[in-house]
Amino acid sequence: MTRWLDEDEQRAWRNFLAATQLVNEALDRQLQRDAGMPHAYYVILVALSEAPGRAMRMSELAARAQSSQSRLSHAVRRLEERGWVRREPCPSDRRSSFAVLTDEGYAVLAAAAPGHVEEVRRSLFDALTPEQVRRLDEICATVRNTLES
Repeated sequence: MTRWLDEDEQRAWRNFLAATQLVNEALDRQLQRDAGMPHAYYVILVALSEAPGRAMRMSELAARAQSSQSRLSHAVRRLEERGWVRREPCPSDRRSSFAVLTDEGYAVLAAAAPGHVEEVRRSLFDALTPEQVRRLDEICATVRNTLES
């Protein structure tokens, strides 16, 4: 039997969809305008910047960026063309490779970060009270933990 959404759930669901879409579009517009890259590339650069040695196995990077292997491979190829990332073979597994953030890529990320953070604040956090931020974190963590387990 289908468990249809009640009126409150339907409203919450539609607000969630609209809000996440609008925030993602705002972040993408800002990064395209100010840094010449889509938000997906920024996510990849951040993940690499936080990894030991600024390197990550491609499969791990795909999971971290919440991307398919093929989509990530295409993005990394574009980032390589810009000189922001390079691929290196995995010494222990010839089928795998690492994506490595170059110094140029790190500099691009460092230059893009302040504008990105300001847009995150403007698009999401400036409209919320500290209590709403706490609740948003709690709700998102619950949903994430449920789906990742």
